[in-house]
Amino acid sequence: MRVLVTGANGFIGKNLLLHFQEKGGIDVVPFTREHSVDDLPALLDGVDWVFHLAGINRPQHPEEFVTGNTGLTEQLCAAIKACGRQVPVVYSSSIQAGRDNDYGSSKRAAEEALLALRQDTGNPVYIFRLPNVFGKWARPNYNSAVATFCHNVARDLPIQINDPSAVIRLVYVDNVVDSFMALLAGTESVSTRIDNAYVEVCPEYCIRVGELADQLYRFKATRDNLITEPVGTGLVRALYSTYVSYLPPECFTYPVQQHGDARGVFVEMLKTPDAGQFSFFTAHPGITRGGHYHHSKTEKFLVIKGKACFRFRHMMTGEFYELHTSGEQSEIVETVPGWTHDVTNVGDDELICMLWANEIFDRDKPDTFACPLG
Repeated sequence: MRVLVTGANGFIGKNLLLHFQEKGGIDVVPFTREHSVDDLPALLDGVDWVFHLAGINRPQHPEEFVTGNTGLTEQLCAAIKACGRQVPVVYSSSIQAGRDNDYGSSKRAAEEALLALRQDTGNPVYIFRLPNVFGKWARPNYNSAVATFCHNVARDLPIQINDPSAVIRLVYVDNVVDSFMALLAGTESVSTRIDNAYVEVCPEYCIRVGELADQLYRFKATRDNLITEPVGTGLVRALYSTYVSYLPPECFTYPVQQHGDARGVFVEMLKTPDAGQFSFFTAHPGITRGGHYHHSKTEKFLVIKGKACFRFRHMMTGEFYELHTSGEQSEIVETVPGWTHDVTNVGDDELICMLWANEIFDRDKPDTFACPLG
């Protein structure tokens, strides 16, 4: 398949091209700022689809809106019409097309040129009136508040908020690209709804500017307090992925506190508000750690290096249980409330063990009571 992508070097274009590369079998014909509209007829030769992503949104002069948005689209339509073939066009328009401003008027006129092409020739046209698109590789200090905020917060630079209560509409670049790829494949997509020539990306998010800034600062604070935000789903997931993508390489790592004594070390890695925390510890040969019980707290241990003996004794019945595991077994050992327990390094090398607890350790209410097994 041969695909022409205008604006191939732009934010959405870069993300789309990477997905094309992953899919394979797609020959990309890029149209960038180095090209002129006179190149379009030749570039369209043998093309099966056009993704028209190029445009102007921050010109030095308002008339550039017309040439960069309306004019380019009209020239593209003329070139498609002249080639005598139907070439489906996916166009990244803007919600501004419904508003009375220079940018919106130029995008709306571009839409009208595409709709005229569709009316005259039956050429398939898919118009995306996109709200603010965010994600990796968006240019900060350009047209995306999310990009600017992420860039600045990640670098300890100030951000400017004129109206914290202002609401912005957002779509994530991965969902935009998913919609594009679904059209290309001719399949249904949960990310798109098609109404005539217009396509909407789902989900769309709304957030106040002040809330957006607060969320990004909480992401930043995670490195100090180790408490992660709920980054597994929805807007918070997409925002976190975006925020991390703006970290400079020298910030790809960060230190965590290491507690060491004669037994070994203990390091907390990650804490969650509602699903406990992750840590690891080491133990030298012959060393025993633990020797306590819990009323409600539960833990999961995974030995990743060395050999360990876990011992358990029921606090009421005195029932005793012992098991052995090692880094070669990938076996989870789970502690049970009401049983005192410990772990001993029974190997010749250092024991390294991952640990998950179902709650963040609270020094004021630790739910941890010493009771050595003897």
